[in-house]
Amino acid sequence: MPFLIYINMKKILILIIAIVSFISNAQNVGVISNTEFSDTGYTLFTLHQKTYLINNCGEVINEWTSTYLPGNAVYLLENGNLLRCGRTNSNNITFGGVGGRIELFDWDGNLLWGIFIDDINIRQHHDVFPLPNGNILVLAAEVVNQNDAINLGRDPNLLVDGRLFSEKIIEIEPVGVDQYNVIWEWTVIDHVVQDIDATKSNFNNVGLNEQLLDINFLNGLSGNENWLHVNSIQYNANLDQIILSSRNLSEIYIIDHSTTTAEAATNIGGNSGKGGDFLYRWGNPQSYRQGTEMNRKLYGQHYPHWIQNGFTDENKIILFNNGFLRTPSFSEVFIIDPPINTLNNYAYVDNTAYLPIQPDYIYTNSNNFYSSIVSSAQRLQNGNTLICEGRTGEIFEIDVNENIVWEYVTPINTNDGTVFSPSETPVNNLTFRAIKYATDYPAFTNRTLTPGDPIENNPNISNCNALSITENQFNENDVKLYPNPVIDYLTVDYNKNIDLIEIYSISGQLIKQVVNTKTISFNNITSGLYILKIRSGNAFLTKKILKE
Repeated sequence: MPFLIYINMKKILILIIAIVSFISNAQNVGVISNTEFSDTGYTLFTLHQKTYLINNCGEVINEWTSTYLPGNAVYLLENGNLLRCGRTNSNNITFGGVGGRIELFDWDGNLLWGIFIDDINIRQHHDVFPLPNGNILVLAAEVVNQNDAINLGRDPNLLVDGRLFSEKIIEIEPVGVDQYNVIWEWTVIDHVVQDIDATKSNFNNVGLNEQLLDINFLNGLSGNENWLHVNSIQYNANLDQIILSSRNLSEIYIIDHSTTTAEAATNIGGNSGKGGDFLYRWGNPQSYRQGTEMNRKLYGQHYPHWIQNGFTDENKIILFNNGFLRTPSFSEVFIIDPPINTLNNYAYVDNTAYLPIQPDYIYTNSNNFYSSIVSSAQRLQNGNTLICEGRTGEIFEIDVNENIVWEYVTPINTNDGTVFSPSETPVNNLTFRAIKYATDYPAFTNRTLTPGDPIENNPNISNCNALSITENQFNENDVKLYPNPVIDYLTVDYNKNIDLIEIYSISGQLIKQVVNTKTISFNNITSGLYILKIRSGNAFLTKKILKE
């Protein structure tokens, strides 16, 4: 149903993209709803052999094509290049999420570099991470044969496949168009403990060695070769630390990246002085015998990472808690705040579980919010949170009050590339992760971001870019803006917090946005008439501003 337009000439209240559920109930893929409170960025995801960058109307800003299916992570780099994992056809090491191929494309889709990490002993899977120095962290599964597994203290009765996969992180330096140098390595089997075989060198009390992984803890699963199933690695440049996520053990781990490779195999060295041992772990304290199933918080989680500096809850850890093998089945988004000291080590009291006892924040809802696999959550620049319910390809954004302010369903069968129409029910549109990049992200500098057609067949976005006129939710007498006309800086005089200020051109293009401030710079903005949109909680105000 189209919106009624209300015009108040005294207030001139223009809201940009103020469309809520603008597509009919028959819309099953593409943009389901878009409101003025969504973050004005571009969302990246990969399906089948293509990676897409879309705006809030679902229009394609850019796309890249590979000859490989997803393998799984994809990143837009600050220079506009695309880093993508691909899935090879190898049968050497197989489980859900395997890859084996890493590729780098330029903005125009040209393949700049590509390598394989895939042989009988090792295979890249799930994730990589682009480091600030241009190197790449690679997550790989490495074969541990039966004899080596038993020598590490694995109970022979728990070797159901006759071998194990160790999880390994390799830092590589891209060379040429198809080569790389190994810069650094870490592997989890250098940091395992067990208490069933006193003849082995790593025999010790599991409950007193929280910095090590119990090689015989299976979290109630069968103990097959893919016993850990790490599905994510992320990096914090300020701390020089890496966070890993083990789906099968339902735990997250933080390790020190500042070590040498030799130190990473020990318990000494690096900024932490703890070598490659765990600096922190969280989610399932029964894994190191400091709790029971009642103390467990995580169930097959994905994409734990540190919230960006300058964002709400900066430096805390956000993750998607899938709810895998939990009864009843439901998913959540967690934000946790690990206790960290000035040496970037994590507080721990012997014979207890790592803190916090509870997340700082939990999001869930009763509307069938559940994805047993894949998925992600990301805090955005304006304080909203982007959530990818990956099992069904649903990507949605919530505001600080947990209102859904943007919804999108990916419209491609990732197995065979079938593209769906808005009225069709999508099949196999599983989406590993979605990342939203702010409009001021360096990759977009000096680029013409012309929207193309949406991905879905026969798209319906006729209302998405429309302007909607609506009543002012502020008491205008409580808000003063000065100076207007503005030369350099504009100040918002208001006795409550200002969550977001945005500057739009008269045509509706976002020029600039700032959060949690009452002052906005108009420097480097050309002279002319602009629309200023101010948000405080759920209240908003729009005004015309003249830049001299």
